[in-house]
Amino acid sequence: MSGGQRLQQLRLARSSLTLRQFRAAGSEALVPLLRQGGFLPEVHQSVVGGDRQMRQDPRRRVYAGLRAPPELGVVHVGGQPLNIPQQEVIKHGFSLEHRFLLQLRTRTRERLPRGKINKSRRRRRSGEVAAAGRRRTSLPPARLARTMRRDPADGGSIREESRMFKTIRMLLLLLPACALTAGVRADDIATRTRDITLEDYFTISNVLDAVLSPDGEHAVYVETRWEPPAEPRNADLWIVSTRTKEVRRLTFEPGSDASPQWSPDSKVIYFAAARKREPAEAPYNGRPQVWRIGVEGGEPQPVTRLPEGIGLFQLSRDGRTLYYTISEGSVDEPWKALKEKYSGLQYGHGVERFSELWKLDLTTWRRERILAPKRVITALAVAPDERRLAMITAPGEHIIHNEGASRVEVYDARTLQTSVLPDAPWRAEAPSPYGWLIAPAWADDGAALAFRIDFDGHPGEIFIAQFADDGTATTWKMKRPREVSLGHEHLEWMPGRRDLVFLAEDRARERVYCVQDLRDGGQGAALVLTPGDVCVDHFNLARSADRALVVMNTLTHPQDLFLVSGSGDATKFDRLTRLNPQVDTWKLPRIELVRWTAPDGTEVEGVLELPPDYKEGQRLPMVVEIHGGPTASVHYMFQFWIYGRTLLPARGWALFAPNYRGSTGYGDKFLTDLIGRENDVEVQDILSGVDAMIERGVADPQRLAVMGWSNGGYLTNCIITRTDRFKAASSGAGIFDVVLQWIAEDTPGHVINFMQGFPWNQADVMRRCSPLYLADKIRTPTLVHVGENDERCPPEHSRGLHRALHQYLKVPCELIVYPGEPHGLTRYTHRKAKMEWDIAWLDHYVLEASSEDAAPSPAGPIGLRSP
Repeated sequence: MSGGQRLQQLRLARSSLTLRQFRAAGSEALVPLLRQGGFLPEVHQSVVGGDRQMRQDPRRRVYAGLRAPPELGVVHVGGQPLNIPQQEVIKHGFSLEHRFLLQLRTRTRERLPRGKINKSRRRRRSGEVAAAGRRRTSLPPARLARTMRRDPADGGSIREESRMFKTIRMLLLLLPACALTAGVRADDIATRTRDITLEDYFTISNVLDAVLSPDGEHAVYVETRWEPPAEPRNADLWIVSTRTKEVRRLTFEPGSDASPQWSPDSKVIYFAAARKREPAEAPYNGRPQVWRIGVEGGEPQPVTRLPEGIGLFQLSRDGRTLYYTISEGSVDEPWKALKEKYSGLQYGHGVERFSELWKLDLTTWRRERILAPKRVITALAVAPDERRLAMITAPGEHIIHNEGASRVEVYDARTLQTSVLPDAPWRAEAPSPYGWLIAPAWADDGAALAFRIDFDGHPGEIFIAQFADDGTATTWKMKRPREVSLGHEHLEWMPGRRDLVFLAEDRARERVYCVQDLRDGGQGAALVLTPGDVCVDHFNLARSADRALVVMNTLTHPQDLFLVSGSGDATKFDRLTRLNPQVDTWKLPRIELVRWTAPDGTEVEGVLELPPDYKEGQRLPMVVEIHGGPTASVHYMFQFWIYGRTLLPARGWALFAPNYRGSTGYGDKFLTDLIGRENDVEVQDILSGVDAMIERGVADPQRLAVMGWSNGGYLTNCIITRTDRFKAASSGAGIFDVVLQWIAEDTPGHVINFMQGFPWNQADVMRRCSPLYLADKIRTPTLVHVGENDERCPPEHSRGLHRALHQYLKVPCELIVYPGEPHGLTRYTHRKAKMEWDIAWLDHYVLEASSEDAAPSPAGPIGLRSP
């Protein structure tokens, strides 16, 4: 069939639909039209690429590296870059259509006589980036020709093909307008036919770290996957070409590879890993070592072979020196003799593992100790010129983060002296002295150091230390734009500039920000580098161009790597990876941002997830999923995790996740309003949000449940002491008694900040904030989870809650203790057990019990008992 005949068929099919019908049909209308015209294949086959299954056109070959390259990148239509929602429509809603456009361009190019094509015309049609910034495709012309060969019998004139392309482009332009009106459902197409199950959770891959090569040609990233029955998740290095988007796996060993760093020539990647082989001698004794691997892959080679392994490491900018830390035992006076004699015992203090700082010359392989073991080093940053080394240090290691004790030390390689930056700005002058320092980062000139301090209950801050030639430093606090909350602990300076880039949260999104011209105590303008409804987990700046690598989530896909360039409305997101192609077939939940007014008049926001087939006005069983922290927030994005999101809506539940008072991303006052008011103001925020969902007609007041982990578990415990409207509860790693929490947890500054004091001077406040003292009011069947080795919310809280409910109050209760687990569950079997128990518990006490219970439940506001 000729191109003209196909075009005529498409026109006839298109004319049979009115514009209103076409828009109502959305993207589903275009697929059969294109297939009817012979532009799309009728069948797809499943291929297995390593540990991952994907859908693939039969005409495409499987690429090396265990995974096919992504088919799509940024799509430009009409010469203008599309905004984020439109890009998602194109990438997820029209993958087949985009493939057709690429195929069409290729066929057009192949059919034209070589000597008769204007060069600029050929460049535009082949998808290359012209000087005018026309269209960009995700695949270079050579690969298009290889993977999308035309039918030799296919004819058609140049004019017919050009008209065909314009017609299809017009149809694609019509669809985003109608699709965007559906919000999250914009990408629903015929391929989204698969219901999400619990097992699907374990098919999701995540990214822990990602770094661009100095030449910008590649990005290396750490990808984690579940590989049952192996436990826990495996973390390996993968690499993607920023030009061709071809993805390859670099490492295959069991365990975790971490902290990838590039050599200056972009040919070698250094990373940390603990390898185990027989004989179990360094570097294969299970201790972390530094390794390196070529960009083309191969067997990683050990750089260090230390019996006890390394701690931190950093490669110098010129690639000639490796800096690293090791730990060495130390015992303090005055009881040193007895402590050494009975070294098998545990001591509260005085027995430490201090850090030594070393450097290794990679040309001579000689090593030298720089600092003796007199401190614990928790972060290391080497200046580009190597004159100074910045460290976050502490006098001991027993209290995590060393709240109130961490400090910034700077080693001067010229004088061989170490100095400590004066800490008054982030200690005595801060709202609390119990903060922890993180993320030191040097500017390219080696004269400015940025670092962060984070707090429980108070906003984190960024400080800048500017060094003079004589080594003296001037320090000041950077002003955060619009009181955004600092996000993931990572700071970078723009290459060759005094512009600092960081992550920050703003109303359920996490974006990349930049504050310009930080020098001499001042600062310039603030920019948002990743606008739109995006949530960025990590970023890395390119050294050779004005672009950045980001690991980003949206409403329709979990983490993927993107290259970001441009600014403002002209920002472009070029997708490099498709780590989870299976998600493209899933029926995703409807995700909405919802707002309501708390009893004191404060506006509160949260995320509402509804089943894919939800019809407006339909009342559903609803679970309230409460985030931890509380200095954290729920993000407006697709998220599949063990605490309910995605899975429960797939099972017919509405899931309501409130960003209550104390959450990040809503300004400093909203954050600090919780101080001194726990088990009060945030409970009001949550329950008034439940009322709002009932009033809207989403939640069935007779079928309500509540769940959470960490601070979410604490608030679950608080809420079930205040009302019996919830038919079931799942309390994970929750606090039961605030005094016990101060005694036993590894971050006591959390309690001190929120209680504004200690048990001996704030006893009444701590009692009021503790669910323990209202436990006799609990009537809700409660499932209790906790890790056996949880130091953040010790298991004694969960054991106490279970004892009270099961043994004394006779309330239905089950306690599940996960052997060997810390604050978060890490093992496959444990996460699976947690999800299965939650589903069974909620189904039994909410769905099954409500169908048997004839007594109606009031639909009015949830009543509260006084604490």
